[in-house]
Amino acid sequence: MIVDIALAAEEDLADGYWFYERQHVGLGEYFRSNLIADIESLALTGGIHEMEFGFHRALSKRFPHGIYYLADSERVVVAAVLDLRREPLWIRKQLDSR
Repeated sequence: MIVDIALAAEEDLADGYWFYERQHVGLGEYFRSNLIADIESLALTGGIHEMEFGFHRALSKRFPHGIYYLADSERVVVAAVLDLRREPLWIRKQLDSR
């Protein structure tokens, strides 16, 4: 299965990178590499995760982030990578705009 990352999801990854990089130098890169690995795993597991707000949601293995995506038999499109510590209403608004 092919995995594509939408521009908005790439921006989410950049926001997460800078958030964690401000916490500790190097942590941003650790965040990014872990989330990219989680996203790449969707090539095998895409479509098996529960639906939330109209998207499948995979959970990051190391960070409190959800990977929201759409899937069909050939392709996974990652729409958002959101911090799950945020208010559910904020998460829903983010997803409604994507």
